Amino acid sequence: MSQDSVPAIVIGRLPIYLRMLAYLEMEGKSVTSSQELADRLGLSSAQIRKDLSYFGEFGKQGTGYHIGYLQKQLRQILKIDRVWDMIIVGAGNLGRALGHYEGFESHGFRLAGLFDNSEKKIGTMVGNIKIQDVAEMPQVVREKRVQIAVLAVPPEVAQSVADQLVELGVRAILNYAPITLSTPPRAKVYYLDPVVGLQTMTYYLA
Repeated sequence: MSQDSVPAIVIGRLPIYLRMLAYLEMEGKSVTSSQELADRLGLSSAQIRKDLSYFGEFGKQGTGYHIGYLQKQLRQILKIDRVWDMIIVGAGNLGRALGHYEGFESHGFRLAGLFDNSEKKIGTMVGNIKIQDVAEMPQVVREKRVQIAVLAVPPEVAQSVADQLVELGVRAILNYAPITLSTPPRAKVYYLDPVVGLQTMTYYLA
């Protein structure tokens, strides 16, 4: 089965399943069921079974899923059974907050660089990583073969930075800038805009 044949919404739910499995394991459980996952996540058991069926059979009817095995399979599917080097572009409040986050590596990601063009910020530390001049970004991306970047830059420069990243070989961009980027098909962009999230939630308010 090709990557593009699996709906993006299904791929987006796999990390949620993986996180819930980790919670269940922390509770001391070794086996779970699609119904238990559904109850915990507010989904239907049929939806969970359908999502997993895109990738194979991971459980048996009547016995459920072995949590450790399913975690391992989902990590392989998501390709986080290894550590990916990533960079953050933009060392404003958001970029610095992300730079301080200590949970990336335990989930398969290692921060290889934090870049900005502000002379006041370049050379200062965020946690245990030094902010570098954005002019140094190409060297870091090439040397460490970085394929993942987080954009935390103003919207007026987001497209030009994205263009440079794609040219350097970056294939996955997590974009916090409130702008829709134009990228070639080989580069995947995922958008995280808190304003869009808030505006979506207000629809459901009285």
